[in-house]
Amino acid sequence: MFEVLGDQAYRNLFMAQIVALLGTGLATVALGLLAYDMAGENAALVLGTIFTIKMVAYVGLAPIASAVADLMNRRALLVVLDLIRAAVVLCLPFATTLWQVYGLIFVLQAASAAFTPTFQATIPDVLPDEERYTKALSLSRLAFDLENILSPTLAALILTVASYSSLFLGTAFGFLISAFMVISTRLPNPKPAAPRGFYERTTLGVRIYLATPRLRGLLGLNLAVSSAGAMVLVNSVILVRSHLGLEESALAWTMFAFGSGSMVAAFALPKALKTWNERPLMLTGASLMVATLLGFGVMVSMIGLSWMALLAAWVLIGLGYSTVLTPSGRLLARSAHAEDRPAIFAAQFALSHACWLFTYPLSGWLLTTFGTVPTLLTLAALSATGIAAALQFWPADDPVEVPHTHDNLPLDHPHLQGHRRHSHALVIDDAHPRWGAHF
Repeated sequence: MFEVLGDQAYRNLFMAQIVALLGTGLATVALGLLAYDMAGENAALVLGTIFTIKMVAYVGLAPIASAVADLMNRRALLVVLDLIRAAVVLCLPFATTLWQVYGLIFVLQAASAAFTPTFQATIPDVLPDEERYTKALSLSRLAFDLENILSPTLAALILTVASYSSLFLGTAFGFLISAFMVISTRLPNPKPAAPRGFYERTTLGVRIYLATPRLRGLLGLNLAVSSAGAMVLVNSVILVRSHLGLEESALAWTMFAFGSGSMVAAFALPKALKTWNERPLMLTGASLMVATLLGFGVMVSMIGLSWMALLAAWVLIGLGYSTVLTPSGRLLARSAHAEDRPAIFAAQFALSHACWLFTYPLSGWLLTTFGTVPTLLTLAALSATGIAAALQFWPADDPVEVPHTHDNLPLDHPHLQGHRRHSHALVIDDAHPRWGAHF
């Protein structure tokens, strides 16, 4: 898996991702402390509003940002967005009112909504070989899991010698290093996209996404992941601190259990994907999450909640979580031409976060209103619904070229221009005049 770091361009991009993630983790801790300073007992409400702003920015602005990205050099855009994020973070310690915090957070997350899909769409251009790209995806998943462990630890060390405002400085420093790593990297320039109006550029990614059977299946799996993931990310603190009455360190170990399961999958997937296709692996991962939620719910109803069982359940959910998420980049890269990748990665970014925007508040409301067992069973049922949608939309025999309709694509889109220009052919007949093969 680590041999892809021998590629200098990818190594620079991976290091940019690492330092930006660490900085973002520091900012998460700092925002919690800032909210407490400004709102006291209402800090949870403030943080809830901040996370809602984040999700709204991700869902609403990612496709628009992708349309704007078509007009700019990709490397320059990534650097500018990192600089914007660094500048916004440096302003946060000086905010004196909540509306200033909310405004700065919106700008920060808007920049992230443009940065993340563009960055993700760049990796398959740097590593066009699918096997090496798979290893890069596993490294990326590993980076996210390590960030969940390292950032709180680093924040705790910094807070022993400095105030939480210094965490914002660390975040800005991370974004600046990320910008330096990107600007020092030579990135391949994909073929320019065909000239289109702003509306077509804004909606292109979603239209390609929804026109592609495997990606419609991926959307169902996004719902499955967000349902199980919301149980972990939203309710762990309540289960550990309130229901079990354990210390803060127990919460850290509980989240570590989830991350460790995810890391195991990230290490195993490059080899597994040489033997099995994405579809059976991802469906197995999603099914593991559903089975774990159901089994844990039944166990809690029979013998009550225990920490050891919670740790075991979170390890299994983490394993399934990463098994679904890690290969998704392969599906996206395979389902679009290089010039359309930013648009389709932006569509995945927006649509997957739309699922989280629904499941985050639902998970918290269910636990508060009905308790642990109904929450586990309801989220398991919702996750199973996502799996059912994936089974319905994603054909079991999923070749590199997959039949789909192009009715909602513009007439000048490359998918409609014939096989001489691209690697897939349109099949024209009387019954399906615009039925083609999507690669």
